[in-house]
Amino acid sequence: MVAKNHMSTSLDVIELTRHLVAMDTINPPGNEQQCCDYLASLLEDAGFEVELSEFAAGRSSLVARLGGRGEGLPICLTGHVDTVPLGTEGWSCDPFGGEISDNKIFGRGTTDMKGGVAAMVVAAIRLAQDLSNTPGVVLVLTGGEETGCDGAKALCETPEILGRAGAVVVGEPTSNQPLIGHKGALWLNAVSQGVTAHGSTPELGVNAVYEACRAVAKVEDFGFNIPPHDIMGAPSINVGRIQGGININSVPDHAEFDIDIRTIPSQDHREIRTHLEAYLGDKVTLEPSVDVDGVISDASDPWIGEVFDVIEPILGLKPEIATAKYFTDASVLSPQYGNPPTIVLGPGDADMAHKTDEYCEIDKLHQSVNIYEAIIKRWCRLD
Repeated sequence: MVAKNHMSTSLDVIELTRHLVAMDTINPPGNEQQCCDYLASLLEDAGFEVELSEFAAGRSSLVARLGGRGEGLPICLTGHVDTVPLGTEGWSCDPFGGEISDNKIFGRGTTDMKGGVAAMVVAAIRLAQDLSNTPGVVLVLTGGEETGCDGAKALCETPEILGRAGAVVVGEPTSNQPLIGHKGALWLNAVSQGVTAHGSTPELGVNAVYEACRAVAKVEDFGFNIPPHDIMGAPSINVGRIQGGININSVPDHAEFDIDIRTIPSQDHREIRTHLEAYLGDKVTLEPSVDVDGVISDASDPWIGEVFDVIEPILGLKPEIATAKYFTDASVLSPQYGNPPTIVLGPGDADMAHKTDEYCEIDKLHQSVNIYEAIIKRWCRLD
């Protein structure tokens, strides 16, 4: 049983964001349980039916639903509560302090994406009294997203907890602009093996670092040989980490590097891996660490049009058809829900995600609450 919380339905999005940011959920190790317990308490108090799903020790995701008695399926609002590490550069503020300055709230996760989670929760709680006899809302708040949608994947193994949904809104950072999808991600760990020897006699060994470096140079020139997607553009490839050797005066017998590939809908991840393995040669082996498909909704889908219509007066401009370059939990959740129309929309600034001195604009947080409320009202026909 989740402990009760005494915060009321007048919950403030800024204070809730600060409270979530104060909880260290850096992944790894995650420790998302604390966030999920707290949010579960708030949502239970507001009348939501809440289930917590533990996928590792101290790590949970949360599913909260209200309504579902009207015609049609509920709308899913989803976000994650884990964050990336702080990085090696020093912060000028407390990364868990939620400090406020110049219309910004600072801290790890403000943009990516505890601010978005807070806004979704606040919007859902504000409308809780009106949801009973409507298709309803399901909030899916996950752990483990940053390392490959781990919490969402675990939820998909328990479909009775995840339930059903007719549309999905992902609160990742978009500066409140609606995006109709995102690229897929294929992360590969490349390993080269050598033969160790004394550093003074390198001719007696095989230098694994040299093998890795030759492969890295080839990665930079790798071409996908496909036309760009009309909306998503071209796929991308990047080497994000390289490591090899244990001491200066030995020939290293092991080296490895990580390849980050972002894909478009026409690509098959297995084929990419096969082609890349052949291209790099037999001196390097490849193993996937993250393999998630992209998401793309039909721009002419009626619900996509409704979302654009209801948020246009809030934004003060007509949204453009666009997609995100990063991946989200929709890679896993949308297929599980039968690939309903999906929109990525959240208050954070994507350019601030994972950065030192991360922040989210306060005005965007308040605006996102209004946007989520408007989307829920339209779906549940509460206007």
